[in-house]
Amino acid sequence: MQLPSDAQLLRIFIGESDRHDGRPLYEVIVEKARAQGLAGATVLRGLMGFGADSRIHTAKILRLSEDLPIIIEIVDRPDRIQTFIEMIDPMIEEGLVTLEKANVIAYRHHKGGGI
Repeated sequence: MQLPSDAQLLRIFIGESDRHDGRPLYEVIVEKARAQGLAGATVLRGLMGFGADSRIHTAKILRLSEDLPIIIEIVDRPDRIQTFIEMIDPMIEEGLVTLEKANVIAYRHHKGGGI
């Protein structure tokens, strides 16, 4: 797959404990992105954060949280991102979704058969 240099970056901010049909929401979103043939997705686990409820979520030992911040980043063509947003919007009950321009410099994969 080739990405145009003018792409979009979709960021989805949710909590680690968010679920969809009993499964972690971040897993469901990444699997749907792959099934739709999007260029790629990355899930990042935050050490600390807060959202619309202003409650601090942290990984500090003295304040154990089972709901650490999760950020899912997906880059692809604007039309494909928009279609994907419409597909996943009903799944996201709380969180933040942002969209910004992305200038793709390189999008490569290893073509060899080695490790």
